[in-house]
Amino acid sequence: MSKYDDAIKLMTERFSKDSLITVATMSGNRPFARMVDGYYEDGAFYVVTYALSNKMKQIEANSDVAVCGIDWFSGHGTGENLGWVRDEKNAAIMAKLRVAFAAWYTGGHVNEEDKNTCLLRIRLTEGIVIDNEKKYGEWQYKVDFSNKTA
Repeated sequence: MSKYDDAIKLMTERFSKDSLITVATMSGNRPFARMVDGYYEDGAFYVVTYALSNKMKQIEANSDVAVCGIDWFSGHGTGENLGWVRDEKNAAIMAKLRVAFAAWYTGGHVNEEDKNTCLLRIRLTEGIVIDNEKKYGEWQYKVDFSNKTA
């Protein structure tokens, strides 16, 4: 197995569930960071959010974002509004998110009837995964998600 494969295994183990991540955006020359619930799959984080939020307005103006995970990951990517969470094209990933976010998703926190409730995908471009336990041999993986190398 390659270093890239090992890094992706770590990402999947750590983040393919409800995971607190920080998403940083820019507005002009000023950075903005916020904690969100994210879910990782296949080189991207997914976040259920609101299309009219400052975060989404900032991503619309500049899609470059930074991401930091509490479980020893930091990186960069491109944010993209995939549209309404109930759009048919989002059905497969939303089924996974509803399970992953089940502890808080219902009960008034998310209104899927509101067409501004949207799905944010952050396609990772590069990042660093730290593994202090050296589970797969390395303690640090510098990952190029675009070229699938580490």
